[in-house]
Amino acid sequence: MNFFGMMDIAASGLAAQRLRMETVASNLANANATRTPEGGPYRRRDVVFAATPVAFQDALDASLRQVQVTGVVQDPSPPRMRYEPGHPDADAQGFVAYPNVDPVVEMVNLLGASRAYEANITVMEATKGMMLRALEI
Repeated sequence: MNFFGMMDIAASGLAAQRLRMETVASNLANANATRTPEGGPYRRRDVVFAATPVAFQDALDASLRQVQVTGVVQDPSPPRMRYEPGHPDADAQGFVAYPNVDPVVEMVNLLGASRAYEANITVMEATKGMMLRALEI
């Protein structure tokens, strides 16, 4: 594998984790949104990743994969119901449907995405160092 292939793999990981962090930020920002344009409370979203083969591989690199985002999906779990009869979005029984967002779960996802992002930065820095050393030879 060449140096640019390693950079491409790390760059795909950076882009995927950036989208994951943006999705977590959106989930946290809308944790109390009881009304959306689609109707009902905000639905938690999650990013789906897939491993795809590297475009320029040779026989030795057949097992290498890069990350591809296949989509952002809504969490199908039901909304949290809270009894608030005076709320404008309350139903006939006085319950309000709140988003299915758990801030603790979102913070764990954010930490995981942040660590994966840092790992990909480290790969890029190590690759850059190897490229510079190769040029010195």
